[in-house]
Order: sequence, then structure tokens, then C-alpha cells
Amino acid sequence: MFETHILLTGLIVFVARICDVSIGTVRTIITVQGRTVIAFFLAIFEISIWITIVSTVIHQVKDNPVLIAFYALGYATGNVVGIMVERKIAFGTTILRIITRTAGLNIATFLREKGQPVTIFHGEGMRGPVHELYIACRRRDLKWILPEVQQIDPKLFYVIEQAREIRKVLKPIYSPLGGWRATDNRK
Repeated sequence: MFETHILLTGLIVFVARICDVSIGTVRTIITVQGRTVIAFFLAIFEISIWITIVSTVIHQVKDNPVLIAFYALGYATGNVVGIMVERKIAFGTTILRIITRTAGLNIATFLREKGQPVTIFHGEGMRGPVHELYIACRRRDLKWILPEVQQIDPKLFYVIEQAREIRKVLKPIYSPLGGWRATDNRK
């Protein structure tokens, strides 16, 4: 059906497109966050891969139109992989707003003990008084903050917003190790 070199070329195009589109997705998100130096170097890698692959496909597409499918599938897959990579590395700062009717002070105390700054506002909700906790934190810290505060108040409401520019973010004292550094994973 297909010759081995065509499938190999298609596979290379597919993998390379995943790489360059993933880099492009991460670069775009990082650019929006204002990290220009990182975005600059990512753009160099992205365009270098892209030029190489596009020239390969253009030169061979007339004889091997199946390369278009590999190119398109690599592009689509690269978008998904790029988003997953960016979520994993979690660059940037977010604003976490927690609204709770019953556990505002408990959540604030817990987070402050972990070294996470919290500002509390008293407000009026649809069903009476509420506390709004305003937390500027690193995106990667959401991985431990959200499960902990939801354990304190399972009925809380929260909103996560992107912080474009921020003067200073205090890093919490507590930041659980993840991935290969986690104590659960050590042998």
C-alpha cells in the first residue's frame, strides 16, 4: 500500500509538527504573559522546525499527497500537546478568588500558615453574608491550594483569573514536591 520511506517521512513530519506546534502554543501563552525572552528563544526553535518540515512536504506532496494528512494530524495533535505541556509547567501568576459562607477565616488561617498571603473581604451574597478570599499565587500552587481549601469547605465557590502584571508574589513556605521529587515516588 505505502512504501516504507513514505511512511517514515510521514511519521517524521507528524512528530516534527507536534513539536513545532506545541512550542508555538506554549510560546503564544508565554508571550501573552509578557515573558519576552523565553518567547524569543522558543520562536527560534519553532520556526526552524517549521521551515524544515514545510520544505520537506512541499517538495514531496505532489508525489506523496498522504503527507498532507500527516502534516494536518501533527498540527492538530501539537495544539493539544502544547496546551497540556503549558498546563504542566504552569508558568505565571493567577488570582484565586474564593467565596465561602462558612469557612473564610479557617481557609485564610490555613493558607497563611502555609505562607500563602490572603486578603479577606466581607460581602453580601444572595443568601446572606460571605467572605471573599483574594489570593495572588503562582499557577503551579493551585495544584495544592484548591484540593486543600475544598476539603475545608466543599461548598465554596471559586474563580481563577489570569494576572497580567503583578508587583510582587510571595512564594508560600509550603510547596509540595511533585513528579520525580515527590516523597511518595522515592524508592
